[in-house]
Amino acid sequence: MLRTTSIVILTNYLNGISYALYGYGFYNTNRIKAITMEKTNKFSTVFQGLSILVFLTVFMVVKSCKEIEKEAPDALKTELTKNFETVIWNIKAIHPDGRLIDVKAIDKDGDIYGVKAVQSTAQRSFIDVKALVGEHQLPVKLLVSSDKYTRVKALADDGSVYDIKALTPEGDTLDVKGVSRTKNIIHIKAINKAGEFYGIKAISPEGKLNDVKGVKMTDKQTETVINGHAVYAHIKALPQAGIATNNGRWHIKAFHPEGITLDIKAFDPEGKKYDVKAIQDSYQRSLLDIKAIDGDNILPIKMIVSKDKYAPIKAISKDGILFDVKALTPDGRKLDVKGVERVGNIVHVKAINKDGDFYGVKAISPDGELNDVKGVKINKDDLETEINGQKVFAHVKAIPQVY
Repeated sequence: MLRTTSIVILTNYLNGISYALYGYGFYNTNRIKAITMEKTNKFSTVFQGLSILVFLTVFMVVKSCKEIEKEAPDALKTELTKNFETVIWNIKAIHPDGRLIDVKAIDKDGDIYGVKAVQSTAQRSFIDVKALVGEHQLPVKLLVSSDKYTRVKALADDGSVYDIKALTPEGDTLDVKGVSRTKNIIHIKAINKAGEFYGIKAISPEGKLNDVKGVKMTDKQTETVINGHAVYAHIKALPQAGIATNNGRWHIKAFHPEGITLDIKAFDPEGKKYDVKAIQDSYQRSLLDIKAIDGDNILPIKMIVSKDKYAPIKAISKDGILFDVKALTPDGRKLDVKGVERVGNIVHVKAINKDGDFYGVKAISPDGELNDVKGVKINKDDLETEINGQKVFAHVKAIPQVY
């Protein structure tokens, strides 16, 4: 569209110059015949100058069009890391008396390494947890296991594993494991000798706190395989969500600047409308699934891999058909709902009006609690997973707001 508009403008501009030159040269034939050779040479010089000016104008505009067209598809994929200094959050177990207990990675030789949450972008809604071994940042994961509690390990490139332990000042070594699951969330605890659980937190240099949790993105036992190890869940630092009641289905709304909310619905290719809800079927609200609902049919909603400037958000049917997800204005117009900007693991979701303005998208519980609706990525690559033949760029979830 931009290139077409620019070409039309240039065409009109060049036509105008041509007509002007034509008129200048021929409106008075007798006078032109009387022009001296010197004036003819001057006119030729002026004409050559105009030609060069026109050529440079065409070149610069076409060049800018190509640059815009080249940049637009990659805008979403560019993480906003410029001018952001990485923030290292400490990972600690919290003793009931208020003391902090170090959480460390330990290799087979007994060498001890730091375990940190590494905030490499401005967002702190979904922060990677890593073991820092020399210059390497090793992913920390929950591994598939038949044990009562799920093992937490750091995974090296050579396939070796590092134990994750809490080390008390008294010299005790406590296991750190996944002790229970609440839908998408696995609760991570340090376990003392008496079998008591201590919470695990990420603490920023400024004293901000995030919960350290296991996160599952699929219903499969094995989420992925890393260096030969079957991963049950990813470990991330998430905003504290507090205690939530089991509120069932949260409404998904776009927020207009004038204070009104816009319904968000899914539409199949025939135009049939489906509700879009965040599903809370447990007592956690840290990571809620967002689905399109039609009776007993519940369809996942995902960001789809695309070369578009903004990532399309679609519901995916069991046979792989994509349903549009739209925000509805009071007068019945449909606004796109898309992923518009990526910051680290988070892709911001917005409704987009006809002028290109963005409206925030939220999940609202029946008793008034709010979560942000975001795209969530585990992988650095574009392809996150495939669902019913559709390539998924990011998962769409409702997560606690960051203040």
